[in-house]
Amino acid sequence: MWHRPIRIWHCEKRKALLYYGLKKMLLRPHIIYLHGFLSSPLSQKAQEMAGWMREQGLQDYFHCPQLPMDPNAAGALLQGLFFHLAHEDICVVGSSLGGFFATWAAETFACRAVLINPAVRPYERINEYLGPQRNYQTGEIHLIDACFAEQLQAFERQPSQPDKYWLLTQTGDEVLDYQIGVSYYSACRQTIIQGGDHAFADFKPWLPEIWGFAQGR
Repeated sequence: MWHRPIRIWHCEKRKALLYYGLKKMLLRPHIIYLHGFLSSPLSQKAQEMAGWMREQGLQDYFHCPQLPMDPNAAGALLQGLFFHLAHEDICVVGSSLGGFFATWAAETFACRAVLINPAVRPYERINEYLGPQRNYQTGEIHLIDACFAEQLQAFERQPSQPDKYWLLTQTGDEVLDYQIGVSYYSACRQTIIQGGDHAFADFKPWLPEIWGFAQGR
């Protein structure tokens, strides 16, 4: 007689866990992909992610804005996009400098973030890029000056909720020292892949798992 309530409780618990798991699987968060420095929505990773989302019938949940070169303008654009998606579940996926802005977005708007070979303290390296710089995809010329570093530094944030971050990094990154990212996001989920490059080789196979992380799984 005394065991029946326990069995019922366990049954209800299993039902609740099943419902919770199913709810997560059915969740359709919006993905905001943030490209890197001197890049665009035409980059390979952005195109691969857009294609995968389209294949899953999720094209309406994918957003990949062309970020203005000016950091303040980029921040304003993202604020507008988050305002437009108010009350929606969102995960930001950022590559290189896009990872830097993704961290700012995650802290500002309390969303999840996937960081792909992210730039950490990018303002420290701006002197290497002062002067005219050409966008890799569009060919557009941008003039980088010393003010760029000051503006970038204003967007720096520390990850205060590590469980909402996933660092994806490759040791063969020829542009950024991957160990800096590993240290900066030390409390967060990390996947460190031997080899690869700054562009993150073989990105496409990771897309289903990125989607699962965006769903909270």
